[in-house]
Amino acid sequence: MTERTLSAASPEFIAVFREHAGADRTLSFARFMELALYHEKTGYYTRPRRRIGRDPGTDFFTSSSVGPVFGELVTAACADLLGAPAAAASVFVEIGTEPAGSGPSGVLAPSSPEMPPVAHPFAGTLNIPLGRPLAIPLQAIVFSNELFDAQPCHRLVHHAGRWRELGVALRSGALEEVQLPELSPEVRTAPVRLPPSAPEGYQLDLPLAASRLAGEIAGRPWSGLFVAFDYGISWRELAGETPAGSVRAYFRHRQSNALLAQPGEQDLTCHVCWDWIGEALSQHGFDPPVIESQEAFFVNHAAPALRRLTAAEAGRLSSRKLGVMQLLHPGNMGRKFQVLWARRNLP
Repeated sequence: MTERTLSAASPEFIAVFREHAGADRTLSFARFMELALYHEKTGYYTRPRRRIGRDPGTDFFTSSSVGPVFGELVTAACADLLGAPAAAASVFVEIGTEPAGSGPSGVLAPSSPEMPPVAHPFAGTLNIPLGRPLAIPLQAIVFSNELFDAQPCHRLVHHAGRWRELGVALRSGALEEVQLPELSPEVRTAPVRLPPSAPEGYQLDLPLAASRLAGEIAGRPWSGLFVAFDYGISWRELAGETPAGSVRAYFRHRQSNALLAQPGEQDLTCHVCWDWIGEALSQHGFDPPVIESQEAFFVNHAAPALRRLTAAEAGRLSSRKLGVMQLLHPGNMGRKFQVLWARRNLP
């Protein structure tokens, strides 16, 4: 279970919690997570601060933190999956980019003021920060990097023979984890069958918002390529192999289970269910989705770019070569991240 109380919540967040919790001062964990990450005034992702990188004050690093080589390999893989003519006619759309003032905006953007943007063969680029409308061109490559694991999720625990939903309550000025009296409407109506039985205390995190977002993206009238880099597992693993759940907090490059600590100041993530993301795409006419490790994705679809980079950097251990090693090595990011991709052609 998570730490039960919170003493470090800011007065601003406590006021926001009170406003949304109502008379019983209780919210589902999903609603708490939504406020902690995306509230317009106190949300972690809405504040203009640098979150990603290895600099002091940042909280985590991701594949884009290794520099422009990540964007170069993404570009090469997308062009390979679409073919040159379709790639040249497609706009590269990145969803979930950092807002202005929070660091580099997008994998094809300059990694520093003195660096040029990543060269690409596409018709153009478009960045859509979190929370902005999904204005996707008719022919597009829709790309995201750790977008879906940052969506709010519901948390359940198996107790006394049945599934109970976990929520957050305000008690004596502090936030506390509680069991809700009944499942929220989103869980009751979710298109998923909860396991009929589970060990006492098994925690089941349901990333329903991530699946809804995938459906919203796929439901737009565009054709081309969908590519999502993220943490993810299957429904079988989620329902039977993660007894402690998958929601984690990240603050100053440290992972913890203190999910209620410092809301608005720390990141909260939840593994996506790749089965659900794939189903959302298939329901909107995408070809059968493919899931690969990050290592396999780049080796399978960006091999010529990898060979060129290796040849250019032969004889020295440059920062670019170190970046490739981090992206591909199974002990670093090669297996830590997975990639789901799928194509769709509309009339």
